[in-house]
Amino acid sequence: GLRTFMLGIYNKMAIGLVISGILAYVAANVPAVRDLLFVTAISPRTGNTVLAGYTILGMGVVFAPLVMGLLSMFMMRNPSPAGANVLYWAFVATIGLSLGAVFLRYVDGSVYRTFFITAAAFGGLSLWGYTTKKDLTGMGTFLIMGVFGLIIAGLVNLFLQSPALHFAISAAGVLIFAGLIAFDTQRLKFMYYDLGGDERSMAVATTFGALSLYLNFINLFQFLLQFLGQRE
Repeated sequence: GLRTFMLGIYNKMAIGLVISGILAYVAANVPAVRDLLFVTAISPRTGNTVLAGYTILGMGVVFAPLVMGLLSMFMMRNPSPAGANVLYWAFVATIGLSLGAVFLRYVDGSVYRTFFITAAAFGGLSLWGYTTKKDLTGMGTFLIMGVFGLIIAGLVNLFLQSPALHFAISAAGVLIFAGLIAFDTQRLKFMYYDLGGDERSMAVATTFGALSLYLNFINLFQFLLQFLGQRE
């Protein structure tokens, strides 16, 4: 039962990543979609189309996941399986479109390379979280506090534009989301036993479990790009 539950989470997460990747590629490479979301320019160095900014719609897409996350905290206290699914695929779609900026900032080869490195790291970290006998609950509380710290530091750096602070945020982001992958995997494993086989609750937990691991993967990928990505 546990194996089936975890495979359901990983499969749903994997489908979400594939759909997000397709949407990101379309958003960056189909002019009709790209021009709705991004302001672009031609790089004088490479001659490629690069990101110069966001349209109003593009800004809405970028901030939509944050808004949905905040609203869901208050409006989905006892979500149905269908409601959880709608929320998950809305996250996948909006994050996928916003990731089109990645293909406009970085050389495609470095994006693919970083993605596969992230996938390998995710696999190792999630396996460790699943098999370790150590209780990661205390670490999880610390890591969640770290996420809030990253958000605050990122907002501050919007005004300071400090390269040193940007580097520190990126390094901390890699460590925090690497830890969260292991923590959330163990949390989901324990959750399976807590649910006691309730099918409705299991369906909701599968979707929200996929969402938590999906977000951890995407964030780790983006922070690793700061170190491994080759700028256009």
